[in-house]
Amino acid sequence: MTGRRLLFGGDYNPEQWDEDVWSEDIALMRDAHVTTVTLGVFAWGFLEVDDDVWDWDWFDRIIGMLAHAGIGIYLATPTAAPPTWLHRAHPEIIPVDRRGIRFHAGGRLGWCASHPTWHEYSTRIARRLGERYARHPAVSMWHVGNEFGGGNRLCYCEESSAAFRAWCRARHGTIDALNRAWGTAFWGLRYRSFDDVSAPLASESGTNPSLLLAYDRFASDELLGQFRRERDALRSAGATQPITTNLMLAVGGSVADYAQWTDDLDVVAIDHYAQAADPHREREIAFVASRARGLDRSAPWLLMEHAASAVNWQPRNTPKAPGEMARHSLQHIAHGSDGALFFQWRASAAGVEQFHSGMVPHAGTDTRHWRDVVALGSLVDRLGEVAGSLVAPTRTAIVADIPAKWAWEEAQPPLPGLPIEAESRRWHEALSARGLVPDVVAPQADLMAYELLIVPGMYAVSDAVADSIADAATRGATVVIGPLSGIVDEENRVRVGGYPAAFRALLGVFGEELHPLQEGDAVTLSSGAVVADWAERLRVVDAEVVDRYASGVLAGWPAITRRNVGDGSAWYVSGLVVEGFDDLVGAVVSASGVGAAVPVLDGVEAVRRVGDGASWLFLINHSAAPARVPAVGVDLVSGDRVEGDITLAAGAVAVVREDATS
Repeated sequence: MTGRRLLFGGDYNPEQWDEDVWSEDIALMRDAHVTTVTLGVFAWGFLEVDDDVWDWDWFDRIIGMLAHAGIGIYLATPTAAPPTWLHRAHPEIIPVDRRGIRFHAGGRLGWCASHPTWHEYSTRIARRLGERYARHPAVSMWHVGNEFGGGNRLCYCEESSAAFRAWCRARHGTIDALNRAWGTAFWGLRYRSFDDVSAPLASESGTNPSLLLAYDRFASDELLGQFRRERDALRSAGATQPITTNLMLAVGGSVADYAQWTDDLDVVAIDHYAQAADPHREREIAFVASRARGLDRSAPWLLMEHAASAVNWQPRNTPKAPGEMARHSLQHIAHGSDGALFFQWRASAAGVEQFHSGMVPHAGTDTRHWRDVVALGSLVDRLGEVAGSLVAPTRTAIVADIPAKWAWEEAQPPLPGLPIEAESRRWHEALSARGLVPDVVAPQADLMAYELLIVPGMYAVSDAVADSIADAATRGATVVIGPLSGIVDEENRVRVGGYPAAFRALLGVFGEELHPLQEGDAVTLSSGAVVADWAERLRVVDAEVVDRYASGVLAGWPAITRRNVGDGSAWYVSGLVVEGFDDLVGAVVSASGVGAAVPVLDGVEAVRRVGDGASWLFLINHSAAPARVPAVGVDLVSGDRVEGDITLAAGAVAVVREDATS
């Protein structure tokens, strides 16, 4: 286990500073145990100062200085920041909004993923970087672009429409097949040929939800295509290092169907920024980290960006409390990241993100913040032996699907604005509190290893995915289908014949009517649980009733059901349970027979990583009180021997290299 290192560092933008700052930066990086910087993310206009006019000297100097200091470089293609000269020469690459109005230069990500002129210039800068630096020993990985789609996910220009027509032809084959899939008979919106198909520009009324979902999928594929073009340009120039980009997985913020991207990424890497207004933001961090892990269970992933303290784009940008930066970083590492990188190294003095925190704050090094950065760097350095290990296999998973979320949002559903993805986080929190350490996986994942499978809010689902989930129950898993699941197919077309149609046979129920509740209304169940926002008029065909609605117009109707399926079982929860949810989770977990995989204490997060015959128990005390946690081994944080249990102070962390057991 010697020679391993977890990554620590972040985005470095030396072009923002006079060169006399660079030497100070590198000295401070060494003080802070920085191993890696991401370089060049926004540097295009400083490298290609005019069309095919290049200035490499300054970049050569800073790369040489970093290399001499032993600091590794993740070299970025700077395509998130097209230079001003490119926008002036080719304004046609700037995205067009749904009203058909082109945006203007002045921001970032000012490009349309479908535009051939953009393809030409973006691949040229990637190729030139590869030709110059692919063999540089300090370049250990390539970072393509930055936060693909984070501001330019959808473009509605003519080039996008043309690309969309080709995408639709490839997906459906014939225009008749497309018309059937999208139900274009409604409002007489039938297409005569693919030439009639265009980007869904704004109209005076609603837009076909099947068209909108198709455009979401198309946009995701176009962004992936842009990643591939830049990656292939680097490879053609001789780059042999791993190549990745930073995905955005925050709840409610996913801009692409990342389950389709993972085969193209040498390393799964994500950005994640906690919401200061969320009193339980540590739970959201754990959920997103589990989601990153679920994209590729075979290898560690990487936290490419998070904030050292406050950000600049939330309504109230509160700084992180003492110890919170370390806890957030260790959470990601606990859940499988092989490091903790930040945006950015030095807080900017100018520009849109001038009040976004950096590792080096505006106030400099005589600050609590800087001392915390140095302490965290030292801690990450001491944890180096963990690198390369994986989170211990779990028997529990939550299925979360980005296109299902899009489908719900693009429809005009019975309860617009309901954040169906929040149910996945609720289940994750409840299962984690029981020590189950659930994975969060895409529906295409191999589900056979899981004994407890939660499927909340799977609004849109294909037959193949529904069959895979049913197969999991048949071979012995306890499957829980939540409300708002299986209502439409993968084209956002309602599955007729009773709700939840895709899972009706599995569950043995027949839903007659969807029954959203008015704001502020609630109904009780026979168990005393309370349902708000969403309920359904449901009858049992071949299942047992676990709980019934006990008030309101649905009084007496089934609310929660269970059915034996092969060697397993399938539960249906037809309403959003807001009180008594923990009891419901307890009943499901008990029925599954899945027990805690880690110690369980209120306020303490526990995750185990394993590899090369060793295991490490991460313990993070999110509470305001000390906690005693059972453990045996050596705490890599303090260096102390742990015999039987460890006392964690409020807000403290421990990483116990556990004694081997026979």
